[in-house]
Amino acid sequence: MQKILVSACLVGDKVNYKGEGNYCPDIEKLKEKYELVLFCPECEGGLPTPRLPNEIRGSYVVRSDGKDVTNQFNAGASKALMLCKYLGITKAVLKENSPSCGTHKIHDGNFHGFKVNGMGITARFLKKHGIEVFSEDEIEKLL
Repeated sequence: MQKILVSACLVGDKVNYKGEGNYCPDIEKLKEKYELVLFCPECEGGLPTPRLPNEIRGSYVVRSDGKDVTNQFNAGASKALMLCKYLGITKAVLKENSPSCGTHKIHDGNFHGFKVNGMGITARFLKKHGIEVFSEDEIEKLL
């Protein structure tokens, strides 16, 4: 069975910045066609759970208190790619709006809840290296 990388929060793992999951029932449909490989790039990059909100501001990722956490986000993205290469994964379903996993939308970097077109650090890195990335709203495309 083909493997697919999935944001761990989408299966309900409590790894998002609030220490909660973002369970997506449509993920269950993927189990019929794929072996799910769960991954949270923010946790794997060394960030705690729960944690302060993070947003992309220019070429940096910053916490709501202004601290630069770009290195942790880059580390998580690198680990995601290494895992994909090691396991032969060519597709990923990632959490939309996330500074790591957003595939089409991310927050604007001002911590006011506004979203803009853009990709999270991990989504962008995976795509750059040939991994197809999908949001949880695009699961039907994979079935």
